[in-house]
Amino acid sequence: MDFFEPLVKILLINLILSGDNAVVIAMASRNLPDKLKKKAVLWGTIGAVGFRIVFTLLVIYLLKLPFIHLIGGILLLIVSYKLLVDNHGEENNIKVGSTLKDAIIIIIFADLLMSLDNVLAIVAVSNNDILLVMLGIILSIPIILFASQYILRLMDKYSFIIYLGAALLAWTAGEMIVKEKIVHQYITSYPLLEVVFLASIVLFVITIGKYKRKHT
Repeated sequence: MDFFEPLVKILLINLILSGDNAVVIAMASRNLPDKLKKKAVLWGTIGAVGFRIVFTLLVIYLLKLPFIHLIGGILLLIVSYKLLVDNHGEENNIKVGSTLKDAIIIIIFADLLMSLDNVLAIVAVSNNDILLVMLGIILSIPIILFASQYILRLMDKYSFIIYLGAALLAWTAGEMIVKEKIVHQYITSYPLLEVVFLASIVLFVITIGKYKRKHT
């Protein structure tokens, strides 16, 4: 029971917090030919889970490292912008193999940035039990795979979901930045300031991204 209860908690954490990860997987592979989309999702997810395990083990020892949230949030903002302005027309100038590789790299890189919340929560629940951490993350693979495949189908049908996905990534990036201690101490003094800050980041990314898409 001591092992089963935290394992269930870890699976629930992944279920709740992996929605944005599924979005970036879907967005990173949306321009690939249909026959390569599943490959990108599969190998990108497997690679992301592998690196997430390593990341979790590192966080156990480096949890007090300063500016993790701030740096991760800024990098994630760049990822959300890049995914939004990705030009469909460019795929004709890029070899399919290169495109598949790029999608897999984006999936792994973005998942690492976006998994900080997952990792911190899992470390707290597992009480530094390495076996429990690895098992919980590995069992989360079907959750991420299913969600990303579903989002892919929706994005093919409704283009506005691309904007919703970018907005979600930007919002997540903002939340990571707010959690940085040096930022958090100022934001918490004014309850509405956090909402305004997050909304401004989303609006900025969407506005710049939409302009870039129209003029590319």
